Amino acid sequence: MHGSSGTGAVTRSTLRQQIADALRDEVLAGRLQPGREFTVKEIADQYGVSATPVREALVDLSAQGLLEADQHRGFRVTEYSADDYRGMVEARSMVTDGMFHALLDGHHALREADDPRSVAALAAVRRRGEEAQRAAAAGELRVLVGYDLRFWRELGALFGNAYLTDFLHRLRVQSWVCTVQHLRGATDLRGQLWAGHTELVDALGNRDVDSARKIVGEYNAHSLALVERLAGR
Repeated sequence: MHGSSGTGAVTRSTLRQQIADALRDEVLAGRLQPGREFTVKEIADQYGVSATPVREALVDLSAQGLLEADQHRGFRVTEYSADDYRGMVEARSMVTDGMFHALLDGHHALREADDPRSVAALAAVRRRGEEAQRAAAAGELRVLVGYDLRFWRELGALFGNAYLTDFLHRLRVQSWVCTVQHLRGATDLRGQLWAGHTELVDALGNRDVDSARKIVGEYNAHSLALVERLAGR
C-alpha cells in the first residue's frame, strides 16, 4: 500500500513538471499569447490527465510570473510591458554584477585559467553560446531561446551560487516571455538579436571583469531598445 502511494506521488509530480514545462515552452514560443485565458479543465482535457497535476503546474507557472491566477476565470498568460522589461533588465544586471564580483573575489568554480576543470567548463558553456549565436544570426527565435536559457544557466552555475543561478534563470525566462510577446509582429529577426555569447565567455575566461560588464551592459541596452521600439515607445 505504501509503495503504491509513493509511486502515485512520483507520477503526479512528474506529470506536474511535464505539464509546466510544456506550457512554459508554449508561452516562450508565442503560441500561448499574452492575455490568453484557460481553465484547469481545459488543460487537463488537452493533455488527457487529471486536474490535480494540472492545477499544481499552473500554480507553479503563476509563481514564476508566466501566468496570472483569477479565482473565477482560471488562469491567463501574463502580458508584459516595456516597463516590465526594463525592471527585469535592471534585476538581471544586479545578479550578473554579483557573479562578476565573485569572480574577482575568487568565490567561484572557475579556478586558475590553466586549470583543466575551468577550461573544460568554459568550453562547454562556449559551445552552448556558439549554438545560440548561430540561431540569432539566422533569426531562429525558438532555437535561440532554448540555447540562450541553457547558456546562462550553465554560465551561472560556474560561479557556485545555486540561489543566484536559479534567480537569474527565472529572470531570463520572464525576459524571454516579454521579448517573444513583443517580437510577434517582426517578420525577419536576422541581425536583430544579441549574439555576444562567446565574447562574454572569452572575457570571463581571461578574468577580464571590466570587459564582461561592458558586454553585458551593451547587451542589456540593445535588448531594451529593441523591446521599447517594438512596443511603440
